[in-house]
Formats: sequence, C-alpha cells, structure tokens
Amino acid sequence: MDKPHWHPERLAARLPFLDARARLTAATRAFFAARGYREVETPCLVPAPGAEVHIRAFATRFEPHLGAGSPRTLWLRTSPELAIKRLLAGGAGPVFELARVWRNGEVSARHAPEFTMLEWYRPGLTFDGLMDEAEAYLRAVCPPVVEHGGIRTDLRLPFERLSMAEAFRRHCNGLDILATGGDAHALREAAAAAGFPPRGEEGWEDLFFRLLLERIEPAIGRERATFLTHWPAPQAALARRDPADPRAALRFELFVAGIELANAFDELTDAAEQRERFREANEARRRITGERGWEVDEDFIAALAHGLPPTAGIALGFDRLAMLASGAPRIEDVLWLPSG
Repeated sequence: MDKPHWHPERLAARLPFLDARARLTAATRAFFAARGYREVETPCLVPAPGAEVHIRAFATRFEPHLGAGSPRTLWLRTSPELAIKRLLAGGAGPVFELARVWRNGEVSARHAPEFTMLEWYRPGLTFDGLMDEAEAYLRAVCPPVVEHGGIRTDLRLPFERLSMAEAFRRHCNGLDILATGGDAHALREAAAAAGFPPRGEEGWEDLFFRLLLERIEPAIGRERATFLTHWPAPQAALARRDPADPRAALRFELFVAGIELANAFDELTDAAEQRERFREANEARRRITGERGWEVDEDFIAALAHGLPPTAGIALGFDRLAMLASGAPRIEDVLWLPSG
C-alpha cells in the first residue's frame, strides 16, 4: 500500500520540487511588482464558477444564520476571471492573482481537482503585447531549457506564433477550419476530404477538438514554445472577435514542452454579446451534462455594462509551470498535500 503524502519519505522526495515551487512563487511576485501590477485576492465561493462549457464545478449550499437571507447554491470557482474583471471595471488594474481553483473530475499526471491558477490582466495591453509579456515572464522565472516527458523546449528561442488557421492547414492536410464557420456538416465534409473521416455523428466542436488533440497539439510547443492564436469564433469563450477577420477570436493558448500551459484573451467588453454567449454556454452545458448548472452572473454583466476597459488577460496553470521549472514528472510532486 502506498504511503500517504505526508509520510516523511514521500514528503522528503517532493521537497526539492516544492522548494523550486517556492522560488517560482517569489520570482513571479517580483516579476509582476516590477511591471507595476497589483496583487489581488478574489472570492473562492461564487454564484457562477466560470464560463467554459466542458469544465465541471463543485457546488455547495450556503445556509445563512439568524434569518439573514435565503439559502442558495454557491460554487467553488474554476477561475478567478469573472471576479478580477469586476475589479478592472472598478479601476483596479493592472492586476494579478495566484488563485486557488477547483475543477470537478480532473485527475491525471497533469491535472488535479484543486490547483493554482496564475491570472494577470493589464488594461490597454494588446493581444500581441500579452504574448510578449508571457514570453518575458517564462524567461524570467524558468530555467533556459525545460523538459517534460522527454520533450525539451529551449525558452531562449523566439516563441512561435501560429494561427489556428495555419495550424489546421499545416497539420490537417490543408483543411480550412475558419471556412467551416462552426457548421458541423461543413467541417465533416472538409475533414473527410482532408483524410480525416468523421466518427459517428461528431458535431463541429467534437470534430474540431479531436483534430486539435490528435493532429495539432502533438506537433507544437516542442523544440520551442508555441502560441496557438486566433481561435475559430465558436471557441471565443470570453474573447472578442478579430476585427480583421470576425471568423476568428483573439484567443491564444501557450504550449511548452508538450504541455498546454496557458489560455488568454483579448477580452470581450460588450455586455450584451457576453450575456448571449453565457446563455448559449448554459444551454450547451445542460444539453451535454443533463445538469441544471448555474445561471448568468448578472453582477458580472453589470460590471461589463459599467465599462470594462480594453484589456488583455491570461490564465496560466501555475502547478504545470512549477513542474517545468523544477523538472517534476507529476503534478502531485509540486503540491504540498494533493487533495482527494
């Protein structure tokens, strides 16, 4: 039987990784302080935990004492994004948070149900400027060369900036992903013509993610880090559409040593469009999971309507970064006491 994580032998084996994590935390705070960021702390219990359709959240029941209000469902946040943007609307930016977050059901060598997310937002920063800053941050806090699962990435090399359209053309035999416009029939036909016949009744999103996971992600973020940019508009999430091509959204993900490390947006600031996206996401969540889920976060919509300044922001998996910075093979190696 495995010894518990607190056992002296197991803790001693993790201490080198945990010490490296502590140095990474200190270097992170120093990096953002030097760039004029304010560190914030936002609530962990929230009325709506996040926006992504496929992320499951932990629910809890709030029971107020002495008749001070009615019982209601609250959630452990899956990201601090909605709360931080409220602060931006109030004039707090630029800000960053090392936020404890929760995602139900996630467990693997790179996933944990409770983990730390580093998020930072700077009003006025451009989409390209955020990539510049993310590149500078990794060089400032990580060794020059990082490795995971036998894949080595030299962070001294310029990070690749690869659009989703070019990635599909390059790695999916010329498939034009933006031309499919979120239409399942169009993508099924294009994928079949490119040599990737659909499986069963795959919808647009299912087929998009299968090609992304099977064909594109294994080919990027290896010898050098890769920003995978300009996602198809149906995958915009909380990003605004690209003014130069509204078929794409100003969203990127960052891949290093074969690991998906960060997700970033040039933030959507239109309250009406955000409300509609939330409504569509909630309907999709209920259809996919069969669960009621959560309602639109009206306070967040009110903050957008008050005025969110043009902003770029990023969510980075801090535990995964600690794995890269320390050489740890598993996420549990950089956690003092893994949950569960």
